[in-house]
This record gives sequence, C-alpha cells and structure tokens, in this order.
Amino acid sequence: MTSKDAAHRAKDSNAGDDAGHPHAHGVSARIRARLEAAQERFHANDNIAHYIEPGEMEQLQAEVQARLEDVLRALVIDVDNDHNTQETARRVAKMYLKEIFAGRYAKAPPVTEFPNIGQLNELMIVGPLRVRSACSHHLCPIIGKLWVGVMPNQHSNLIGLSKYARLAEWIMCRPQIQEEAVAQVADLLQEKMNPDGLAIVMEAEHFCMHWRGVRDTDAKMTNSVMRGSFLKDDSLRREFLTLLNHNRG
Repeated sequence: MTSKDAAHRAKDSNAGDDAGHPHAHGVSARIRARLEAAQERFHANDNIAHYIEPGEMEQLQAEVQARLEDVLRALVIDVDNDHNTQETARRVAKMYLKEIFAGRYAKAPPVTEFPNIGQLNELMIVGPLRVRSACSHHLCPIIGKLWVGVMPNQHSNLIGLSKYARLAEWIMCRPQIQEEAVAQVADLLQEKMNPDGLAIVMEAEHFCMHWRGVRDTDAKMTNSVMRGSFLKDDSLRREFLTLLNHNRG
C-alpha cells in the first residue's frame, strides 16, 4: 500500500468525524483517549511517546497526510493536477512527525550518566548548541543557539558533550515558545545531572517576525533560566555571562 493509499484510507475511516468529536474514529482519537484517561497533558510542546502503541505512528502519519491534503484543497490548490503539490501533504506529514516535531512522538534519547568521581566543582560551559524549532503560534521556524552552564557537586551525574545537544534537540523538536523551551531544557538537565547550579541561555531568530507581521529581519530573542547557585551567587552568574559573551565573540 502506498502512502497515498494509506492517507485515503485514513481519510475514509474518518468520514463521519464532523458528526461528533473531530477525528472521532482515527488513530489520533485513540491516542487522545489514552492521554485523557491518564489525565495527561498533551500541549504542543509535550512529549506523548508513552501513549503511542507500536504501528500507530505510521497510521498517524497517514491521517495527518489526509488532513493536510484537505488543507491544500481548502487553499484552492489543485493537488490532483499540480505536479508541484501532488506529494506535498505526504512530505509535510512525514516532516512533522519524524523531523521537526519528532520530540513529541519519540522517547527521550538514551543518556549515559557518569558519577563525578573526580569531584569536579568548577564552572562548566557547553555551547553554542545549534537549536531548531517552530513557534506554537504560527508554526514558523525558530533557529538559534543555546548555552549551558553547569556547577557540579560531588553527587552530580556527568553526561557526555554530545548528549547536551541530543537532549536539547529532543526538547526543541516540538512546537515551542522560547521561554517555555528554555525552562524545559533546564528541567531535563537538572533531573539528569542534579548539579548545584544550572544556567541556560538561548538566543534565536523567530521567522514569524521575518516572514509575516512586522517583517523585521534583524530581531532576535534572548532569554535565560538560572537555577541553584547561579540564582544565589552573583559572582558565579557574572562569571558565566562574561565567559558566554566572550564565547559569542
């Protein structure tokens, strides 16, 4: 069965949806029902991987493809005869579920944590890490850089350098609001490492400002989260920000 056939089947299986709850008979409805039964939140930037059963991602992709084809038709695009858009719904559905929003549907990447045998207790800075996301309001790209400051203690777990990038990507590959994304990254690293202090700074361009609205191509947003000793110790916070600014050139 081709992806187009699967999408048409998903569309046909949802033919009576308008009579009740949207997508009342589709796989999305089954996943939603599990989340609601568990009283689990499923906002745009939440991970729902534990509520998706084997084989359902393929069904969900077919359902999303069918719905996106409806959107294209509603935009008065002749997807049956326009060679440029005949496969657009399939491409976008695959892109959403397996790439730019994959952090919603995939489980957290495996991270090996090492005990702090050397009892390191000096400031560590990781970055810049390139991050990519999409804003929850317009689904336009957010592209930027992320820096992480860690003040470990003797009980902290240490993680490999590449794991900072993998964990940040897992959080960012969801429809996001930058302020919430930075807090989510901080929560995840705090849970994994349990340091005395944690600092996150993100600087990003928002294409919802570049492509639409004011169309300001130069504006960037920078925000930070400070936890533990970075919040309490002014000199440590200054050291981190000074080194970060030096790193930024």
